[in-house]
Amino acid sequence: MTNDRTALTRSELADLLTEAAQNVGGIPAAEYPTAAARSYLHPVLGPLAAGPRVITELNDRFEGFLATEPRPAGSAGLFALASYASALGWLTESFAELTSSVDEICTRVGIPTEPCAPIAATSGGTERDDEFDFAFNARELEAVRSAAEAAGLAPDDYVEVLSQSLLAAARITDACMEISSGLLDDADLLSEVSDRPRLDNDPGSLPALVRSLLARMETTE
Repeated sequence: MTNDRTALTRSELADLLTEAAQNVGGIPAAEYPTAAARSYLHPVLGPLAAGPRVITELNDRFEGFLATEPRPAGSAGLFALASYASALGWLTESFAELTSSVDEICTRVGIPTEPCAPIAATSGGTERDDEFDFAFNARELEAVRSAAEAAGLAPDDYVEVLSQSLLAAARITDACMEISSGLLDDADLLSEVSDRPRLDNDPGSLPALVRSLLARMETTE
């Protein structure tokens, strides 16, 4: 974004949020080549590789947004600024959590553990984990054993770290989808031809992402 003497229009502000939404929404689908020895990390490697690039791009655009002359002002400019800043902060925090989860997985793999009882195929029931259900037929069990062997892990250890990886991937996917959806909602509001958005005491005048963050804060208190 270049500096100029013309304030961004509502349409340009909406385009800025829409582009950010598309970039964030593409993170969960990112792919990254995964070696057989690290197959348990496959669910998180794509997002882990794409996330920092998207965050850097968003941050550069955000700094450019603030550097425009005249600086964003008025209800539309401040509304877009609040939405964009919320998205950037939320995404950065989510990737800090993802990185921490991946670090825990890598630490778990590198620490010697007591041998676990071998996993067995199930015929009708499921083995319940805190977050996921796993039930393996004979073919799936053989695939797990092969993947575990390639990774140098016991089958039960492999299933454990894979489940942690899947959970981390699900969390970053949920975060990216919520951020992307909020940005699109805010972009749609900016695109309206009415005098909205208004910055007043009405909670409905706040960007969708800001309202989401406030709601999350209330539930954690």
